[in-house]
Amino acid sequence: MELFGFVISIETVEVFKHLLLAALLGSFLGIERVFAHKMAGVRTYALVSMGAALFIVISTSITPLYVDVTNFDPLRMAASVIVGIGFIGAGIIIFRDSRVRGLTTATGLWVAAGIGMASGFGLYAIAIFAAFITLIIFTVMWFFEQEIKKVSGDWDEDEP
Repeated sequence: MELFGFVISIETVEVFKHLLLAALLGSFLGIERVFAHKMAGVRTYALVSMGAALFIVISTSITPLYVDVTNFDPLRMAASVIVGIGFIGAGIIIFRDSRVRGLTTATGLWVAAGIGMASGFGLYAIAIFAAFITLIIFTVMWFFEQEIKKVSGDWDEDEP
């Protein structure tokens, strides 16, 4: 197969599937965040998830080139992705009016990176299941949490 003058191998098509699935699953999470009126939306979640998948694909693709190299560990790249997402998450978390806001969005981005990494490794079923569970947590668990807040006296009617 040829694309823009480049010969595309079967392996490259498989990588495209990894990246597309990661972006799609991240988009689903972002859509829910848009409906909940949160800071990070569809593009942010899609990019975080696909970016994580991209780093994993790069890591697994270059590993065979360095088989005989000492101290080469492709999983270091995965760990670095998590550290980078931590910095993004820290920028999202806001302390205002004696309340911390943005924790769920920051954590959601962290999970989106994990979903992207699972997709990057070709663990599609795990990536899809994790995205499904995350959407359940974002939606169904929100209502449950609001009921707990009402009972505990920590209710904020302005919070979407």
